[in-house]
Amino acid sequence: MARKALIVGGGIAGTVTALALHKAGIAAEIFEAYPTGADDVGAFLVVFTNGLEALRVIDAHGPVVDHSFPARRVALIGADGAPRGERPISGGDGAGLGPRTLRRATLHRVLHDEAVRRGIPVHHGKRLTGAETVPGAGGERVVAAFADGTTAEGDVLIGADGLHSVTRTLIDPGAPRPRYTGQHTVCGRSRADDVDLAPGTYTMVAGARGFLGCTRAPDGEVWWFANVPGAELPRGGGPTAAGWRARLTALFADDATPAAALVAAAGDTVVASGSYDLARTPRWHRGPLVILGDAAHAAAPNAAQGASMAVEDGVVLARALRDHDAAPTAYAVFEAARRERVERVVATSAGLAGRVGTPEGDRRRAAEESPRAEGDGGPDWLTGYRITW
Repeated sequence: MARKALIVGGGIAGTVTALALHKAGIAAEIFEAYPTGADDVGAFLVVFTNGLEALRVIDAHGPVVDHSFPARRVALIGADGAPRGERPISGGDGAGLGPRTLRRATLHRVLHDEAVRRGIPVHHGKRLTGAETVPGAGGERVVAAFADGTTAEGDVLIGADGLHSVTRTLIDPGAPRPRYTGQHTVCGRSRADDVDLAPGTYTMVAGARGFLGCTRAPDGEVWWFANVPGAELPRGGGPTAAGWRARLTALFADDATPAAALVAAAGDTVVASGSYDLARTPRWHRGPLVILGDAAHAAAPNAAQGASMAVEDGVVLARALRDHDAAPTAYAVFEAARRERVERVVATSAGLAGRVGTPEGDRRRAAEESPRAEGDGGPDWLTGYRITW
Protein backbone atom coordinates (compact mmCIF):
# COMPACT_ATOMS: atom_id res chain seq x y z
CA MET A 1 0.00 0.00 0.00
CA ALA A 2 1.23 3.46 -0.82
CA ARG A 3 2.24 5.40 2.29
CA LYS A 4 1.96 8.93 0.89
CA ALA A 5 0.21 10.34 -2.15
CA LEU A 6 0.91 13.66 -3.84
CA ILE A 7 -2.29 14.99 -5.38
CA VAL A 8 -1.85 17.61 -8.07
CA GLY A 9 -4.99 19.72 -8.30
CA GLY A 10 -7.32 20.86 -5.56
CA GLY A 11 -10.58 20.72 -7.47
CA ILE A 12 -13.39 18.23 -6.95
CA ALA A 13 -11.43 15.17 -8.14
CA GLY A 14 -8.31 15.98 -6.16
CA THR A 15 -10.02 16.83 -2.90
CA VAL A 16 -12.35 13.83 -3.00
CA THR A 17 -9.38 11.57 -3.74
CA ALA A 18 -7.59 12.97 -0.68
CA LEU A 19 -10.66 12.36 1.49
CA ALA A 20 -11.01 8.80 0.17
CA LEU A 21 -7.30 8.07 0.71
CA HIS A 22 -7.64 9.34 4.27
CA LYS A 23 -10.44 6.83 4.83
CA ALA A 24 -8.20 4.15 3.32
CA GLY A 25 -5.40 4.97 5.77
CA ILE A 26 -3.11 6.55 3.16
CA ALA A 27 -1.58 9.97 3.78
CA ALA A 28 -2.18 12.55 1.08
CA GLU A 29 -1.20 16.15 0.38
CA ILE A 30 -2.98 18.42 -2.12
CA PHE A 31 -0.98 20.78 -4.35
CA GLU A 32 -3.19 23.40 -6.01
CA ALA A 33 -1.84 25.67 -8.75
CA TYR A 34 -4.03 28.66 -7.96
CA PRO A 35 -3.32 30.92 -4.97
CA THR A 36 -6.89 30.69 -3.63
CA GLY A 37 -9.93 28.47 -3.96
CA ALA A 38 -12.63 28.67 -6.63
CA ASP A 39 -14.13 32.14 -7.06
CA ASP A 40 -16.44 31.49 -9.99
CA VAL A 41 -19.35 33.60 -8.74
CA GLY A 42 -22.01 32.56 -11.23
CA ALA A 43 -21.38 28.96 -12.22
CA PHE A 44 -23.28 26.15 -10.55
CA LEU A 45 -23.61 22.42 -10.97
CA VAL A 46 -25.67 19.40 -10.03
CA VAL A 47 -24.32 16.47 -8.06
CA PHE A 48 -26.47 13.53 -9.01
CA THR A 49 -27.43 10.53 -6.92
CA ASN A 50 -24.43 8.49 -8.10
CA GLY A 51 -22.03 11.23 -7.03
CA LEU A 52 -23.74 11.77 -3.68
CA GLU A 53 -23.77 8.06 -2.93
CA ALA A 54 -20.04 7.92 -3.72
CA LEU A 55 -19.50 10.78 -1.27
CA ARG A 56 -21.54 8.86 1.29
CA VAL A 57 -19.02 5.98 1.00
CA ILE A 58 -16.30 8.28 2.39
CA ASP A 59 -18.61 10.08 4.84
CA ALA A 60 -18.39 13.36 2.89
CA HIS A 61 -21.95 13.76 1.61
CA GLY A 62 -23.26 15.69 4.62
CA PRO A 63 -21.59 19.06 3.96
CA VAL A 64 -22.62 18.91 0.28
CA VAL A 65 -26.25 18.22 1.16
CA ASP A 66 -26.21 20.96 3.80
CA HIS A 67 -25.02 23.59 1.31
CA SER A 68 -27.22 22.66 -1.66
CA PHE A 69 -30.88 22.34 -2.57
CA PRO A 70 -32.86 19.59 -4.30
CA ALA A 71 -34.78 19.39 -7.54
CA ARG A 72 -36.53 16.13 -8.19
CA ARG A 73 -38.54 16.88 -11.33
CA VAL A 74 -37.95 18.39 -14.75
CA ALA A 75 -40.51 20.27 -16.85
CA LEU A 76 -40.00 20.74 -20.60
CA ILE A 77 -41.33 23.67 -22.61
CA GLY A 78 -40.86 24.61 -26.26
CA ALA A 79 -40.06 27.93 -27.92
CA ASP A 80 -43.79 28.66 -28.10
CA GLY A 81 -44.09 28.35 -24.32
CA ALA A 82 -46.21 25.22 -24.57
CA PRO A 83 -45.51 22.41 -22.05
CA ARG A 84 -43.82 19.33 -23.48
CA GLY A 85 -44.16 17.16 -20.41
CA GLU A 86 -42.91 16.70 -16.88
CA ARG A 87 -41.21 13.78 -15.20
CA PRO A 88 -38.91 12.83 -12.32
CA ILE A 89 -35.22 13.53 -12.72
CA SER A 90 -33.28 10.29 -12.83
CA GLY A 91 -32.29 9.45 -9.28
CA GLY A 92 -34.74 12.00 -7.91
CA ASP A 93 -37.63 9.70 -7.14
CA GLY A 94 -37.18 9.87 -3.38
CA ALA A 95 -35.08 6.71 -2.99
CA GLY A 96 -31.85 7.62 -1.25
CA LEU A 97 -30.05 10.88 -1.98
CA GLY A 98 -31.60 12.85 -4.84
CA PRO A 99 -29.81 15.38 -7.09
CA ARG A 100 -28.50 18.53 -5.37
CA THR A 101 -27.73 21.92 -6.91
CA LEU A 102 -25.02 24.23 -5.59
CA ARG A 103 -22.50 26.77 -6.78
CA ARG A 104 -19.23 25.33 -8.02
CA ALA A 105 -17.33 27.58 -5.60
CA THR A 106 -19.43 26.29 -2.71
CA LEU A 107 -18.68 22.67 -3.58
CA HIS A 108 -14.96 23.45 -3.69
CA ARG A 109 -15.15 25.23 -0.35
CA VAL A 110 -17.05 22.58 1.58
CA LEU A 111 -14.83 19.78 0.26
CA HIS A 112 -11.69 21.75 1.13
CA ASP A 113 -13.05 22.53 4.58
CA GLU A 114 -13.69 18.82 5.13
CA ALA A 115 -10.16 17.97 3.99
CA VAL A 116 -8.69 20.50 6.43
CA ARG A 117 -10.95 19.19 9.21
CA ARG A 118 -9.51 15.71 8.62
CA GLY A 119 -5.95 17.04 8.78
CA ILE A 120 -5.14 16.80 5.06
CA PRO A 121 -2.56 19.45 4.03
CA VAL A 122 -3.60 21.74 1.17
CA HIS A 123 -0.87 23.83 -0.51
CA HIS A 124 -1.80 26.71 -2.84
CA GLY A 125 0.33 28.34 -5.53
CA LYS A 126 1.90 25.00 -6.50
CA ARG A 127 1.89 24.64 -10.29
CA LEU A 128 3.40 21.31 -11.38
CA THR A 129 6.25 21.54 -13.87
CA GLY A 130 7.75 18.05 -13.77
CA ALA A 131 8.12 14.76 -11.94
CA GLU A 132 10.84 12.14 -11.73
CA THR A 133 11.07 8.75 -10.14
CA VAL A 134 13.77 8.00 -7.57
CA PRO A 135 14.70 4.82 -5.67
CA GLY A 136 13.39 4.51 -2.14
CA ALA A 137 13.68 2.10 0.76
CA GLY A 138 10.33 0.53 -0.08
CA GLY A 139 10.64 0.78 -3.86
CA GLU A 140 10.22 3.46 -6.49
CA ARG A 141 9.16 6.94 -5.31
CA VAL A 142 8.28 10.13 -7.14
CA VAL A 143 9.51 13.71 -6.73
CA ALA A 144 7.23 16.48 -8.03
CA ALA A 145 8.68 19.85 -9.05
CA PHE A 146 6.66 23.08 -8.92
CA ALA A 147 7.00 26.43 -10.65
CA ASP A 148 7.94 28.20 -7.41
CA GLY A 149 11.11 26.08 -7.17
CA THR A 150 9.88 23.73 -4.46
CA THR A 151 9.61 19.94 -4.61
CA ALA A 152 7.65 17.23 -2.83
CA GLU A 153 8.30 13.50 -2.54
CA GLY A 154 5.81 10.66 -2.20
CA ASP A 155 5.04 7.10 -3.19
CA VAL A 156 2.53 8.05 -5.88
CA LEU A 157 1.55 11.17 -7.81
CA ILE A 158 -2.12 11.57 -8.71
CA GLY A 159 -2.89 14.08 -11.44
CA ALA A 160 -6.25 15.71 -10.77
CA ASP A 161 -5.15 18.82 -12.64
CA GLY A 162 -8.07 19.16 -14.99
CA LEU A 163 -8.68 19.59 -18.68
CA HIS A 164 -5.23 21.00 -19.49
CA SER A 165 -3.40 18.52 -17.27
CA VAL A 166 0.37 18.71 -16.95
CA THR A 167 0.38 15.22 -15.42
CA ARG A 168 -1.28 13.80 -18.54
CA THR A 169 1.59 15.03 -20.71
CA LEU A 170 4.19 13.72 -18.24
CA ILE A 171 2.63 10.28 -18.53
CA ASP A 172 2.31 10.49 -22.31
CA PRO A 173 3.80 13.45 -24.21
CA GLY A 174 1.68 12.43 -27.21
CA ALA A 175 -1.61 12.41 -25.30
CA PRO A 176 -4.56 13.90 -27.21
CA ARG A 177 -5.61 17.46 -26.53
CA PRO A 178 -9.14 18.41 -25.45
CA ARG A 179 -11.64 18.99 -28.27
CA TYR A 180 -13.81 22.08 -28.47
CA THR A 181 -17.44 20.98 -28.91
CA GLY A 182 -18.74 24.13 -30.61
CA GLN A 183 -20.85 25.40 -27.75
CA HIS A 184 -20.70 27.83 -24.84
CA THR A 185 -22.22 27.19 -21.45
CA VAL A 186 -23.42 30.38 -19.77
CA CYS A 187 -24.65 30.54 -16.16
CA GLY A 188 -26.36 33.27 -14.19
CA ARG A 189 -28.63 34.05 -11.27
CA SER A 190 -31.66 36.31 -11.51
CA ARG A 191 -34.23 37.94 -9.26
CA ALA A 192 -37.41 37.21 -11.18
CA ASP A 193 -40.35 36.88 -8.80
CA ASP A 194 -42.83 37.26 -11.66
CA VAL A 195 -41.54 34.16 -13.46
CA ASP A 196 -43.73 31.21 -12.57
CA LEU A 197 -41.56 28.16 -11.88
CA ALA A 198 -42.68 24.99 -10.14
CA PRO A 199 -40.81 24.38 -6.84
CA GLY A 200 -38.24 21.61 -6.75
CA THR A 201 -38.16 21.51 -10.54
CA TYR A 202 -35.74 22.22 -13.37
CA THR A 203 -37.59 23.96 -16.19
CA MET A 204 -35.89 23.20 -19.50
CA VAL A 205 -36.55 25.61 -22.34
CA ALA A 206 -35.89 24.40 -25.89
CA GLY A 207 -35.76 27.76 -27.67
CA ALA A 208 -35.54 28.32 -31.38
CA ARG A 209 -31.87 29.34 -31.21
CA GLY A 210 -30.63 28.14 -27.84
CA PHE A 211 -31.32 25.93 -24.84
CA LEU A 212 -31.86 27.17 -21.26
CA GLY A 213 -32.51 25.36 -18.01
CA CYS A 214 -33.46 27.00 -14.73
CA THR A 215 -34.57 26.30 -11.18
CA ARG A 216 -35.55 28.45 -8.21
CA ALA A 217 -33.27 28.40 -5.16
CA PRO A 218 -34.71 28.44 -1.63
CA ASP A 219 -34.10 32.21 -1.32
CA GLY A 220 -36.23 32.87 -4.42
CA GLU A 221 -33.34 33.53 -6.80
CA VAL A 222 -33.56 31.77 -10.19
CA TRP A 223 -30.40 29.91 -11.19
CA TRP A 224 -30.10 29.29 -14.93
CA PHE A 225 -27.71 27.90 -17.50
CA ALA A 226 -27.81 28.22 -21.27
CA ASN A 227 -26.13 26.13 -23.96
CA VAL A 228 -25.60 28.08 -27.15
CA PRO A 229 -23.46 27.50 -30.26
CA GLY A 230 -20.39 29.64 -30.82
CA ALA A 231 -16.75 29.85 -31.79
CA GLU A 232 -13.99 28.90 -29.38
CA LEU A 233 -13.21 31.61 -26.82
CA PRO A 234 -9.67 32.89 -26.25
CA ARG A 235 -8.07 31.58 -23.05
CA GLY A 236 -8.92 34.00 -20.26
CA GLY A 237 -10.99 36.22 -22.56
CA GLY A 238 -14.38 36.53 -24.20
CA PRO A 239 -17.38 38.82 -23.77
CA THR A 240 -18.15 40.61 -20.52
CA ALA A 241 -21.21 39.75 -18.41
CA ALA A 242 -23.06 42.56 -20.20
CA GLY A 243 -21.98 41.19 -23.56
CA TRP A 244 -23.26 37.72 -22.73
CA ARG A 245 -26.55 39.14 -21.46
CA ALA A 246 -27.02 41.04 -24.70
CA ARG A 247 -26.19 38.04 -26.86
CA LEU A 248 -28.43 35.59 -25.00
CA THR A 249 -31.30 38.03 -24.70
CA ALA A 250 -31.23 38.40 -28.47
CA LEU A 251 -31.13 34.62 -28.98
CA PHE A 252 -34.22 34.08 -26.81
CA ALA A 253 -36.08 37.31 -27.70
CA ASP A 254 -38.43 35.73 -30.24
CA ASP A 255 -39.42 32.81 -27.97
CA ALA A 256 -42.60 32.89 -25.87
CA THR A 257 -40.70 31.72 -22.79
CA PRO A 258 -39.18 33.37 -19.69
CA ALA A 259 -35.64 32.76 -20.95
CA ALA A 260 -34.94 36.29 -22.27
CA ALA A 261 -36.31 37.93 -19.13
CA LEU A 262 -34.20 35.69 -16.88
CA VAL A 263 -31.03 36.49 -18.79
CA ALA A 264 -31.73 40.22 -18.80
CA ALA A 265 -32.22 40.24 -15.02
CA ALA A 266 -28.96 38.44 -14.22
CA GLY A 267 -26.74 41.50 -13.80
CA ASP A 268 -23.05 40.77 -13.29
CA THR A 269 -23.59 37.18 -12.11
CA VAL A 270 -23.28 35.92 -15.71
CA VAL A 271 -20.24 33.72 -16.34
CA ALA A 272 -19.47 31.69 -19.46
CA SER A 273 -17.06 29.00 -20.56
CA GLY A 274 -16.32 27.06 -23.69
CA SER A 275 -17.35 23.42 -23.74
CA TYR A 276 -14.63 20.81 -24.29
CA ASP A 277 -14.39 17.08 -24.10
CA LEU A 278 -11.67 14.45 -24.06
CA ALA A 279 -13.11 11.28 -25.52
CA ARG A 280 -10.23 8.86 -24.98
CA THR A 281 -6.86 9.21 -23.32
CA PRO A 282 -4.84 6.10 -24.27
CA ARG A 283 -2.61 6.10 -21.17
CA TRP A 284 -3.92 6.91 -17.71
CA HIS A 285 -0.81 5.88 -15.78
CA ARG A 286 2.94 5.30 -15.96
CA GLY A 287 5.02 4.10 -13.03
CA PRO A 288 3.88 5.95 -9.90
CA LEU A 289 1.92 8.57 -11.92
CA VAL A 290 -1.82 8.39 -12.65
CA ILE A 291 -4.56 10.76 -13.82
CA LEU A 292 -8.26 10.92 -13.04
CA GLY A 293 -11.25 13.23 -13.49
CA ASP A 294 -11.10 15.74 -16.33
CA ALA A 295 -7.37 15.06 -16.71
CA ALA A 296 -8.25 11.58 -17.99
CA HIS A 297 -11.75 11.99 -19.44
CA ALA A 298 -13.64 15.25 -19.86
CA ALA A 299 -17.30 15.34 -20.90
CA ALA A 300 -19.25 18.23 -22.36
CA PRO A 301 -21.57 19.60 -19.65
CA ASN A 302 -24.82 18.50 -21.32
CA ALA A 303 -25.19 15.33 -19.27
CA ALA A 304 -24.26 17.30 -16.11
CA GLN A 305 -22.11 14.45 -14.80
CA GLY A 306 -18.67 16.06 -14.56
CA ALA A 307 -18.71 16.51 -10.78
CA SER A 308 -20.21 13.09 -10.13
CA MET A 309 -17.66 11.34 -12.37
CA ALA A 310 -14.82 13.11 -10.54
CA VAL A 311 -16.21 11.97 -7.20
CA GLU A 312 -16.58 8.38 -8.38
CA ASP A 313 -13.02 8.36 -9.74
CA GLY A 314 -11.53 9.53 -6.46
CA VAL A 315 -13.26 6.87 -4.37
CA VAL A 316 -12.48 4.01 -6.78
CA LEU A 317 -8.81 5.00 -7.07
CA ALA A 318 -8.38 5.22 -3.30
CA ARG A 319 -9.95 1.79 -2.89
CA ALA A 320 -7.56 0.33 -5.48
CA LEU A 321 -4.51 1.87 -3.76
CA ARG A 322 -5.74 0.50 -0.44
CA ASP A 323 -6.11 -3.02 -1.82
CA HIS A 324 -2.92 -3.33 -3.91
CA ASP A 325 0.64 -2.72 -2.75
CA ALA A 326 2.09 -1.99 -6.20
CA ALA A 327 0.92 1.30 -7.69
CA PRO A 328 0.88 0.02 -11.31
CA THR A 329 -1.37 -2.86 -10.25
CA ALA A 330 -3.69 -0.50 -8.37
CA TYR A 331 -3.83 1.83 -11.37
CA ALA A 332 -4.66 -1.02 -13.73
CA VAL A 333 -7.51 -2.09 -11.44
CA PHE A 334 -8.76 1.50 -11.27
CA GLU A 335 -8.66 1.89 -15.05
CA ALA A 336 -10.44 -1.42 -15.62
CA ALA A 337 -13.21 -0.31 -13.27
CA ARG A 338 -13.64 3.15 -14.78
CA ARG A 339 -12.67 3.44 -18.45
CA GLU A 340 -15.75 1.93 -20.10
CA ARG A 341 -18.14 3.90 -17.87
CA VAL A 342 -16.54 7.32 -18.22
CA GLU A 343 -16.04 7.00 -21.97
CA ARG A 344 -19.72 6.16 -22.30
CA VAL A 345 -20.59 9.32 -20.34
CA VAL A 346 -18.33 11.40 -22.61
CA ALA A 347 -20.01 9.93 -25.70
CA THR A 348 -23.49 10.56 -24.29
CA SER A 349 -22.68 14.19 -23.51
CA ALA A 350 -21.09 14.68 -26.93
CA GLY A 351 -24.26 13.43 -28.59
CA LEU A 352 -26.34 15.95 -26.67
CA ALA A 353 -23.87 18.77 -27.30
CA GLY A 354 -24.02 18.08 -31.03
CA ARG A 355 -27.71 18.99 -31.05
CA VAL A 356 -27.20 22.55 -29.73
CA GLY A 357 -28.13 25.00 -32.48
CA THR A 358 -30.12 22.45 -34.49
CA PRO A 359 -33.79 23.00 -35.39
CA GLU A 360 -36.19 23.22 -32.47
CA GLY A 361 -37.56 19.72 -32.94
CA ASP A 362 -34.14 18.12 -32.57
CA ARG A 363 -33.39 20.31 -29.56
CA ARG A 364 -36.61 19.15 -27.93
CA ARG A 365 -35.46 15.57 -28.35
CA ALA A 366 -32.13 16.52 -26.80
CA ALA A 367 -33.99 17.77 -23.73
CA GLU A 368 -36.06 14.61 -23.54
CA GLU A 369 -33.01 12.36 -23.84
CA SER A 370 -30.84 14.26 -21.35
CA PRO A 371 -30.06 12.47 -18.08
CA ARG A 372 -31.54 15.55 -16.38
CA ALA A 373 -34.88 14.69 -17.92
CA GLU A 374 -35.14 10.94 -17.60
CA GLY A 375 -37.01 9.14 -14.84
CA ASP A 376 -38.84 5.83 -15.03
CA GLY A 377 -37.02 3.57 -17.45
CA GLY A 378 -34.20 6.14 -17.55
CA PRO A 379 -30.43 5.69 -17.51
CA ASP A 380 -29.91 3.37 -14.53
CA TRP A 381 -26.39 2.75 -15.81
CA LEU A 382 -25.67 6.41 -15.10
CA THR A 383 -27.26 7.49 -11.82
CA GLY A 384 -27.79 3.98 -10.48
CA TYR A 385 -24.04 3.33 -10.25
CA ARG A 386 -22.86 2.47 -6.72
CA ILE A 387 -19.41 1.91 -5.21
CA THR A 388 -18.75 -0.65 -2.48
CA TRP A 389 -15.92 0.07 -0.08
